Amino acid sequence: MARRHRHKHGSGTDEADNTMQQPDSPAARYQAFRERQKHSASAAHRFAQTLDFPLDDFQLDAINALEAGDNVIVAAPTGAGKTIVADFAVFLAQERNVKAFYTTPIKALSNQKYHDLVELYGQDRVGLLTGDTSINSEADIVVMTTEVLRNMLYEQSTTLTALRYVVLDEVHYLADRFRGPVWEEVIIHLPRQVRVVGLSATVSNVEDFSAWIESTRGDTALVVSERRPVPLEQHVMVQRDERHEPEIYDLYRSATSTQLNPDLVSRISELDRIAERRVGGRGGSHGRGRGGHSDRRESRAQRYTPKRWAVVDELHYLDLLPGIYFIFSRNGCDMAVQQCINAGLELTTPQEARRIRQIVDEMVDGQLTRDELRTLHFANFRFALEEGFAPHHAGMIALFRQIVERLFEESLVKVVFATETLALGINMPARCVVVEKLDKFNGTGHVPLTPGEFTQLTGRAGRRGIDSIGHAVVVDHRDFQAATAAALSSKRVYPLHSSFRPTFNMAVNLLDSSDYRTARATLDHSFAQWEANESAETLESQIVTLRTALDGYERAFVCDRGDFRDFLQVRMRLTDLERGERKALKHRNFRSEQERSQAFRDLDRRIAELREKDRDHPCRSCPDLAQHMRWGHRWMRESRELERVQHRYDSRTGSVARRFDAICMILENLGYLEGVAASSATGEPLDDRPADYVLTERGQLLRRLYSELDLVLAQCLVSGLFADLKPAEVAALCSAFVYEARRGGSGEPRRYPGNLEHVAMQAKRVWSRINVICEDAGLDAPRQLDFGMVDIAYEWAKGSDLSVVLQNSDMTGGDFVRTCKRLADILGQVAQTGPYLAVDGEDVATTARQAADLINRGIVAYSGVD
Repeated sequence: MARRHRHKHGSGTDEADNTMQQPDSPAARYQAFRERQKHSASAAHRFAQTLDFPLDDFQLDAINALEAGDNVIVAAPTGAGKTIVADFAVFLAQERNVKAFYTTPIKALSNQKYHDLVELYGQDRVGLLTGDTSINSEADIVVMTTEVLRNMLYEQSTTLTALRYVVLDEVHYLADRFRGPVWEEVIIHLPRQVRVVGLSATVSNVEDFSAWIESTRGDTALVVSERRPVPLEQHVMVQRDERHEPEIYDLYRSATSTQLNPDLVSRISELDRIAERRVGGRGGSHGRGRGGHSDRRESRAQRYTPKRWAVVDELHYLDLLPGIYFIFSRNGCDMAVQQCINAGLELTTPQEARRIRQIVDEMVDGQLTRDELRTLHFANFRFALEEGFAPHHAGMIALFRQIVERLFEESLVKVVFATETLALGINMPARCVVVEKLDKFNGTGHVPLTPGEFTQLTGRAGRRGIDSIGHAVVVDHRDFQAATAAALSSKRVYPLHSSFRPTFNMAVNLLDSSDYRTARATLDHSFAQWEANESAETLESQIVTLRTALDGYERAFVCDRGDFRDFLQVRMRLTDLERGERKALKHRNFRSEQERSQAFRDLDRRIAELREKDRDHPCRSCPDLAQHMRWGHRWMRESRELERVQHRYDSRTGSVARRFDAICMILENLGYLEGVAASSATGEPLDDRPADYVLTERGQLLRRLYSELDLVLAQCLVSGLFADLKPAEVAALCSAFVYEARRGGSGEPRRYPGNLEHVAMQAKRVWSRINVICEDAGLDAPRQLDFGMVDIAYEWAKGSDLSVVLQNSDMTGGDFVRTCKRLADILGQVAQTGPYLAVDGEDVATTARQAADLINRGIVAYSGVD
């Protein structure tokens, strides 16, 4: 089923005219003929002629809307063919001799799309821009990460002049807490003549998202398809014990039913009873905690969980491979491969094994040194591939992941054990998908999968044009319930919420290209503010209702002796002081006992004044006081509620702009901005608040720093922390701004090379100061500096081999390479700040450039682009 919504505010007369005409009338036949004639002359028709398959209805709707000049948002399941719409945007740009940018959230997707487009249009017409790769950047078709486009917009690059189409692949990534805000920055700041093509997973509030795009960028067509190109069947795999084979059951009664399969429910109940008997046979009076009470959590018998190798063996027997086996742990993925090898499983033929070795050796040849291959356990990796198994996770280097992806696409590798990151956009469809558990560790604790996450994972099942049915298998595990799997699989959508928030770097970039008022108005166009305004509408109606009720109460308690409303307000203030203020003082920290005593004396004085005012109020002598107070109590209760609702309303409306105001005040106080006061006709300043801001030299420096710790890094630079440091030391210090230990890290290295411990202490003091400033302004605290990689970065910059650098470290090769690429990027940013540093600016910039070159070598320099 495809739904198309066009967010236009026309009269709808065309639609009315169409319904007036009879389908078989001469006028209707003529109109249909004209429509066919018009379509045959369209770019959409010419594009369709280049394809070797017919377009689906939703694809036709989307490309027709794009050709008509609309922005287009396409929401469809994984594998439905959303990228066809993006391909048409590129095709249309080529026909009209304008530029098209194709943006992706991750570098792997950018590389993949670059190769696809090169195959279609040739290497001279396609470019690639990622954090560490620049190929043919002035081409008419450029694939890039979203951050690169954001930076180009702030720099007002001349490359944008001929830009007319921007594809935002995986646009639902906008909800990502850390990188999502970049999508909103791009959508807000793109030139008006640019048409946006957003490709999204099926999210429940896509209509809201599309309406926001329309409010920001003009006419927008929303095209929604909820039909999977390959039907999906849901299964559950259970096993009695290690002596019996695993069993696979359908989750639902039938392919069209939403009722649980009674055979599955019955079998799980039977396995529960078997588990109870097994536990009971071991210990007799199990299940008794302290005092003889039943300790259900400890004693509850658990069904046997099928081993990973046994699951793979069963799927192989049932001819359900190739498959992707999702395990929410990098270490778990690596262990699963070894478990299959240890179990003696072989999934490839001798011919396939030889072909695998040939491809792997070709892809590795000349890319890595012997030391790097040995350190990354390449021999074990290749042997597992030849047996048909592979891991795929962020702890692996990009080259190894690309090898896995190619071998899987060619159906040579049969099972990939992957973390959920593989579900994001990479083109790796499978016949079946296995989900090991319905919960995962999120860094602080185990949380259930959301329907959106489950849909994203299982969306990989079913290869279009190869499989008639895709299979999703959930493995029985601790506390598994079939109803939970059914609830996840039946809800195919999840809400998309903004994670947008202004940053220090964003503020100076906005103010560099526009005045303060315009910058503020720009932020009001964010999806974050749009969502806040939508929720505020409900509060607004509550406020109206409450005010109407208060007016009624005030008419009911009108008193001829005095202002009864004032009398009630005195009582409310008195209650606030006697209860709230006194309690607050009891918990406040004072510098001295004298200060504490003075605070309580001041409070007692204010309470006494209000009590006197209450006692002497003229309304106290009213003979109808009791009747007035009946209405008065209701008035006071509703007044409190109005205060609460009004506070919530105020916190939503203009919330993004208020954060921007707080950021500007901080930047002005630290010397990054200079306020320009508003003045009257006589030249007198109107108020204390600046009418505009201009960037100082420090502000221009901050513009170049796109780090999550932008202001901390800027303060370290202007404080002279980088002066007199050698290139390897600069690299080591900057690693603290990009490195984040996965979990459980101390934030400290094994050792501080040279004088870096002293410099690190100074950087920590800078962070502490910024943290206090942000806290006082009501802003989120900046992420803490993490010096855990200082010694590793230093050794790598000094030229040590990978084996030496990672010796006695739990850092994986993939984490090392990824962090070093981010490190080289931030060093490149520091290298641009030279002209804006008052002291030793060019020396610091030169040193940073040298440091970037020292980091970006060997395995780190591998780009993954041929």
